[in-house]
Amino acid sequence: MESLWQFGVDFIIALQSLGLWLEAPMQFFSFLGSEEFFLLVLPVLYWSVNADLGLRIGVILLLNGAVNDAFKLALHGPRPYWFSADVKAFSAETSFGVPSGHAQIASGVWGMLAARLGRRVFWVVAVFIIAMIGLSRLYLGVHFPHDVLLGWLLGSLVLWAVLRFWDRTAAWLKEQSLGRQVALAFGASMLLLLSSLVPYLFLQSWSLPAEWLLNVQSAGVDELPHPITLDGALTTTGTLFGLFAGLAWINTRGGFSADGTVSNRILRYALGVLGIGLVWFGLGAVLPRGDELIPYLLRFARYTLVGLWISAGAPWLFIRLALAQPSVKR
Repeated sequence: MESLWQFGVDFIIALQSLGLWLEAPMQFFSFLGSEEFFLLVLPVLYWSVNADLGLRIGVILLLNGAVNDAFKLALHGPRPYWFSADVKAFSAETSFGVPSGHAQIASGVWGMLAARLGRRVFWVVAVFIIAMIGLSRLYLGVHFPHDVLLGWLLGSLVLWAVLRFWDRTAAWLKEQSLGRQVALAFGASMLLLLSSLVPYLFLQSWSLPAEWLLNVQSAGVDELPHPITLDGALTTTGTLFGLFAGLAWINTRGGFSADGTVSNRILRYALGVLGIGLVWFGLGAVLPRGDELIPYLLRFARYTLVGLWISAGAPWLFIRLALAQPSVKR
């Protein structure tokens, strides 16, 4: 691996030597592949544009996040600026490097968007954005080339699986009872969590090489590595469980349609984001944090509530306030 990492370092140094003028555009493209960007955009899609499209993109985002967390722990590879002090760190990351989460999420989410919109021009735009997001992660010094390539591969595989099995799975789930759908959602989230828990437990006797820590300190970044954690896995699996459980419940009440007037769509987004803020930031401010059992359980519960609010709580409120209608008239 040393030779592969060194090859990546040489490539990144050559890329960074093109000049500091690239930092701003690379930060922009990096943001387009971040979870923060999609967390801003997805509620707009689900609540105010097209609920089906928003749901599909939300699911592929969370699935890619869960798969990425598991692979990061299993492979536990360094970031370029951890491995070499010659790499300039334009950004700081606390998790392991391989595979690139930005590259994986971007290939899945932007690929899904292009697939649903259908026209060739959207595929051209999506491929360009995906490529630039991967390139940005190299320039910023937070990923090796092989991190990005593996991220693209995994994201594409998840995209293929969702496109291949979505319709038949959705049709089968509609035939199941509410209780069974919730149980299946919980079981699926636990399987995904287990895929991160196993390598996490194996890493309890492992520690970051001292040389990596020295390189991070010399890089002058704000955050030190804290890669051996289940925070990311609990976030994605908890949200996924809440999302599917809430969807199963709201569908028993006729579902939810994102159609409506512009003013109603804007009000939905404002109210929905307010609810996310209360659950996410409110509970986050009072609940304990840490890498112990109780904080982990509470984190899973908090993000389950976030998922429930997005798919069920907010749509129910919108319908009650006459800001939206069920997708199926009862």
